[in-house]
Amino acid sequence: MQFNTLFFLLSLSCLYLALAHESYEDCCLKHVKELNMNTRKHAVMYRQQETDGACNIPAIVFIMRKGRVFCANPRENWVIDLMKTIDNKAKNRKNKPSRKHHSQLPRRG
Repeated sequence: MQFNTLFFLLSLSCLYLALAHESYEDCCLKHVKELNMNTRKHAVMYRQQETDGACNIPAIVFIMRKGRVFCANPRENWVIDLMKTIDNKAKNRKNKPSRKHHSQLPRRG
């Protein structure tokens, strides 16, 4: 009976550790100090990480074209500038008129 209880508690603790590890996968644990200009050009979007139960530092998470991720301090000037640049690019894409395909153009005749 004691062996069953011990086995159950051991299994439960392993399950708890596995679930706890899973919750930290999307968290930034440190910031990059700087991104060079060439790397910044590849940033396509960002999200804000708040400090909550799983994530212990505030961060801006930049996502690059090929899916690579960089975490940065939201108080840094270069981070704020890069966020504005990404927002402006997104706004320009929305305001840009869509091109019509050749088959969609009206026929002359």
